[in-house]
Order: sequence, then C-alpha cells, then structure tokens
Amino acid sequence: MATVTASAPRALPGGLLKHRAVQKLLLLALAAAILVPLANARWASGSWPAALTVDLSKPLTSASNWVIDNRDSNPLFLYFFGYLSNAVVISVRAVYLVLLAAGWAGVTALGALVAWRVAGVRLALGTGAAFLACGLLGMWVPTMQTLALMVVAVLVSVVVGMVLGLAAGLSDRLDRGLRPVLDTMQVLPAYAYLLPVVLVFGMGVPAAVLATVVYAAPPMARLTALGLQGADKEVLEAVDSLGATAPQRLLTARIPLARKELLLGLNQTIMMALSMAVIASVIGAGGLGDRVYQALASVDVGAALAAGIPIVLLAVVLDRVTGAAGEQAGEEPGSLRPWLYAAAAAVAVALAGRLAGRLDWPDSWTFDIAEPVNRAVDWMTAHLYSGVPVVGGTADWAGHFTTWVLNPVRSGLQGLPWWSVLLVVAALAWLIGTWRTALTAVLAMAAIGVLGVWQPSLDTLSQVLAAVAVTLVLGFAIGIAAARSDRFERLLRPVLDVFQTMPQFVYLIPVVALFGVGRAPAAAAAVVYALPAVVRITTQGLRQVDPAALESARSLGATPAQQLRQVQLPLARPALLLAVNQGVVLVLAVVVIGGLVGGGALGYDTVFGLAQGDLATGLVAGAAIVCLGLMLDRVTQPTERRAKKGA
Repeated sequence: MATVTASAPRALPGGLLKHRAVQKLLLLALAAAILVPLANARWASGSWPAALTVDLSKPLTSASNWVIDNRDSNPLFLYFFGYLSNAVVISVRAVYLVLLAAGWAGVTALGALVAWRVAGVRLALGTGAAFLACGLLGMWVPTMQTLALMVVAVLVSVVVGMVLGLAAGLSDRLDRGLRPVLDTMQVLPAYAYLLPVVLVFGMGVPAAVLATVVYAAPPMARLTALGLQGADKEVLEAVDSLGATAPQRLLTARIPLARKELLLGLNQTIMMALSMAVIASVIGAGGLGDRVYQALASVDVGAALAAGIPIVLLAVVLDRVTGAAGEQAGEEPGSLRPWLYAAAAAVAVALAGRLAGRLDWPDSWTFDIAEPVNRAVDWMTAHLYSGVPVVGGTADWAGHFTTWVLNPVRSGLQGLPWWSVLLVVAALAWLIGTWRTALTAVLAMAAIGVLGVWQPSLDTLSQVLAAVAVTLVLGFAIGIAAARSDRFERLLRPVLDVFQTMPQFVYLIPVVALFGVGRAPAAAAAVVYALPAVVRITTQGLRQVDPAALESARSLGATPAQQLRQVQLPLARPALLLAVNQGVVLVLAVVVIGGLVGGGALGYDTVFGLAQGDLATGLVAGAAIVCLGLMLDRVTQPTERRAKKGA
C-alpha cells in the first residue's frame, strides 16, 4: 500500500506532461517568461504602445488623392479600369431596360414559368406571388434595379468562380495556392470589400458590382474544384480508355459529373451576391438596398420594412429555385419542348402587356405600409419599449445588456496589457490548431495594434464575444432540442430557411424597431443572423452520432441526459467546433454593419469613411476588421488533423 501511495503522485504529473495541450501551454509559458519582461521594460504595459504604431493616414490620404486626381488622365484608369467600369454600367443598364421592356406582367410570368419547370406548381405560384408583392408594396422599379445588378454580378461571379475552380480542380498545385486566398476571402466581412473598389472606381454601380463579384465568386470556385476533384475515377478511366483528349474528358465527363456541385455553387453565389448587392447600396448601388439604407438613416422603420420585404422575397425565391435545380442535378435531362413553351408563354404575356400599355406597375395597385408600420412601431415604443411591467421593456433589456455585459467585457479587454491579449490569442489558436495557426492569429492581432486602432478593435471584439456567447447558448439549446425531436425540427426548418436567406441588412430593421440604436441592437442583429447556422450545424452533428454508440449507452441504463452529455456531445465535438467558428464569423459580419445603427467602434469608422469620403479612416478600419476576422477564424477553426482526432 505504501508503495502504491508513494508512486501515485509521481504518475499524475508524468501523465499530464505527455498531453499535447499541456506541452504547448508550458512552451508558451516559457516563451512568455522570457519575452514579456523584455517587452514590458521596453514598451510598458497597458494599451498598445504608440512606439509600435504606424500612422497610415498620410500615405493613404496621398494615395487616395492621387487616384482621384489621375482617374481621368492615367492610362491605367483610362484604358483598363475605365473600360471595365463602362462595361459594367452598360451591362447593368441593358438588363434593366430589358426588364422594364418586359413589363411587370412579363417578368412575373417568366419567373413563375421558370420556377414551374424547375420545381413544380407550388413554387411557381409562390414566385408569382413574390413578384406581385414587390409591385403591391410600390417597390417594382427598385426591385428591377436590384435584379439587374444581381444578374450581371452573378454572371460575372459564376464565370470567374468557374475559371478559378477549373484551375484548382485540374491542378493540385494551383489548388494549394488558391485555398488560403479563398479561405481569407470567405472570412472577411462583406463591408471590407467595399473600401478598395470605392478607391479605384468611386461611388456607383461599377464599384457595387465588382465588390459583389469579389464577395460572391469564392463559393463557386470552391464547389467547382470540389466537384472536379470528386469525379468518379472509374468513369474517368472508361473515358480515357476510349482515347478522349484532356478537353474532351473535361467537357464530356468531369463537368457533367460535377453538375450537382456546380448548381450548389450557383445557389451559394446567388445568395451571397444578393446579400452583397444590398449592402453595396452604401456606395451607390441603388435599388432596394438604397431604400433600406436611407430609411434606416432616418429611423423610418415602415419605409425600411417596405423595401426589406421584397429583398426577403427575392432571396427566398432565388434560393428555392436554384436549390430545386441542384436536387434535380442527378436526373436525366428532360425534353427542351416544355422550356420552349414556357419561353413562348412568357414572351406572349410581355407582348400583351406592351400592347395594353401596362408595362409599368399601376400606381393605383400599390399599398403604403410605411404609415401603419410606423404606427405599430410607435405603439411598440409606448408599450413594449419601456412600458412592460415587472420584466421591463426592450429598451430596458438593451440597457441592462449594455450595462452588465457589453461595458464590462469592453472594459476588461481594453484594460488588459497588450501583450496579455497576444498571449491569450496565441494560447487559444495553438491549442486548437498548430503553431502556424497561432502565428497567423498573433500577427493578425498585432497588425491591429500597428494600425493604431487597438482600442476600437477591442470594442468591436467585445461586441462579438458577447453576441457569440448569446448565440451559442441559444443555438446549442435549440439545436439539441431539434436533434431530439423530429416534430420540433420540422416546425423549425422553414423558420431557419427564411432566416438564412435574408441578407444581413434586413436584420437591422426589426432590431431598430424594438431596441432603438446603440451597441446592444447591433449585437442583437448579429445574434439573429448567426443563430440559424449554429442551430443547423448543432442539430446535424448530434443526429450524425453513431447509432451503435447510443444503443450501447441505452443498454447500460443511461438516461437521455447522460446520453447527451457522455455520448452525443463528445462525439459531435467537430460539428460543435464548426458551429462556434461559423457563429463567430457571422456575428462579426453583422456587428460591423451595426455601425449603421449605433454599434460604434470599427463599424462606425468604416461607415464614416465611406459616407464622408475619408478613405484613410475607412481603409484602416477595414484592414483592422480583416485582421480581426482572420484572428477569430484561426482561434475558432480546428485544423483537419485535430478535427479528425476529436471525431
């Protein structure tokens, strides 16, 4: 007994030291013990030292002024960017004129007939009703403006994405080179794309279209490469045996086999393009997004909702139609005759509308919902905003959340020594990934300090952390409930579908109505936007747990709660980590846009830079957002090796 008792204390530390996480933390502690005293002696603690900052305002202002001064004279702008800008303007205007020439009846008929051929009568009726609702709300012309911009942006995004995807799918070397670029592009918040294009193209439609292309092309590229790389090897070998050349093999085998992935990429590209096209209203894109933006600027919730409803309807229709096309990808292609009949019917309806002089939506058929909505908002403000007894109103909740959560988290982060923030980032990133992951995260965080926006970045980070905490608590709880109840999941599915298809801008409308403006409303909009993805990933991860493991736990007498804690959650760990990662990325995207409704920090600097033409302020804030997004992605994204080990 004495021998056992004496040997036990020595076995425990040895076992701990063999754990990789403990080894990493010890190495990091050793490095900190050496470097922190040196850094503290040289630059002191507290906020990021001024000696390590670089003032980019003067060079950025000079660069911005040079671009503005040389737009009309430099050959690069005259013969490249100028032609590109003109081509975009001509293309968008051509599509817009075609839509106007088809008239409201022709466009509605065409949309309904396409939906009928792809997904059946129910979706056709829904598509027709969606277009008619846009007209009834008095938003037909802005809807056509947004649709014209969408058509051009999606076509260019699909072409660019397919070219990149083909290159990556056919060459492992190019795939390895493109992967980190596409990773970074997908992590960046949408707002970050607006600043560089505004610098080159100025405010207007060309900048909006090109920003949308940059934002929407990566999913097409990724899924194209994935489809080509996953092509059936036996089919490719059979084609090779018939003596097919490389182009023939690509056109007759690899691309047809990747049809499902290509259509899924088209679906994702359309949804991201619509989201970005709405956000791009900030830089002069016009259309529905501009109506929402102007209404939010004047806190006119009724007008914002009148423009927001068509955006949601467009998103749902486009998502359902392209999703249905993807589901039919594996089926044999049918006859072209029904498509010809549908096209002929759409043309006939358009001609009938032209002959009847009914191209424009009649003013007498519109309903102004702004006034009743604003009355409802006034009632909510009087009764829900602050007049609810006992529990308090939404304004009280927002105030308490700001006082008890947002302010302490911000004060805590801003009160930490700068080197301790870097250490925490390094520890988290190294524990969940590799030393390369940790180095990337630390360099991204340090770059924020070098840019001179350390304090506002920590303010934005505090909003992200608070919103992520709420998102994960709600998302995991709802996801667990959906995984344990088929009925609840069926009821929840259409709600999540609608929420996931809504562009980011639209979430600000109900939040402003309920909570007013400030940091808490920005965090609330971020929670609502990120929640569906967390719920879906959590539900899917729990449902994919090996049934044999659950059956074994039941046979041992485990209760449902024990099965959840001891079997499902541990086995679903990779999916839960992915849910955390997606929650963080999505929350950051909307918290930044929350600068439009009083979120402050980096979001405000970005909006201010765009609105006032102060591109130095906007570009520095945008670069800080990029670094913050990159850091958060690396801290919350497990490497492939660790994910497999956790599974």
